[in-house]
Amino acid sequence: MTTTTATRPPDRALPGPVTAPLERVRAGRELGPNVYSTIDVLWVLYDRVLRVTPATVDDPDRDRFLLSKGHAVAGYYAVLAAKDFVPVDWLDDQGGPDSRLGDHPDRLRVPGVEIGSGSLGHGLGLGVGTALGLRAQRRTDPRVYVLLGDAELDEGSNHEAIAYAGATALAGLTAIVVDNSSASHGWPGGVASRFTVNGWTAATVDGHHPDALHAALTGHDGHRPHLVVAVVGSGQ
Repeated sequence: MTTTTATRPPDRALPGPVTAPLERVRAGRELGPNVYSTIDVLWVLYDRVLRVTPATVDDPDRDRFLLSKGHAVAGYYAVLAAKDFVPVDWLDDQGGPDSRLGDHPDRLRVPGVEIGSGSLGHGLGLGVGTALGLRAQRRTDPRVYVLLGDAELDEGSNHEAIAYAGATALAGLTAIVVDNSSASHGWPGGVASRFTVNGWTAATVDGHHPDALHAALTGHDGHRPHLVVAVVGSGQ
């Protein structure tokens, strides 16, 4: 399926396995740019990067994924359904009064969800805390991935998290910033410069290119926190 809406490049097809689940979520309503800007990152993470399955959602050595950009939940649910974390038929009444799939993810109700999110600016700090907890337990294999939007960088809590993770060489942490030029404040050299000045490694790639995303997401050096900037079109 190739969408022709303004919220996704018309020449970029959705990841095949996500198409049918996303249509079930979308039924009767129009999905926003928050969904189409993140779904490629989500699919590459769950299909090629994250070491977690429906059978290992409680394994202490699993990788953790934290969706800070909680309002992009429709794409997240479609990916979770495509990977069998949740039944596909749960998608049919997503957001309904009796649905377990709310308009923001809930870790108590949705298998595989690590945090409840929706208030922007919280996810990266939670990711830092999660990575610190794993370090304290001497669990060096699991990685923590946090997906946030560039506008979340307007929140001061993120800058504290960036500085702390860099100062403590929190090597188990990867942040993914979906950059659609919606932040109120810019940084000379782009989003990545805000992280590298605090000792992070960073890669900036096309946010709709699966192979480039995979290379960036697996490009950490094992010694410092890592950033992936997924650049998408303005307004996405």
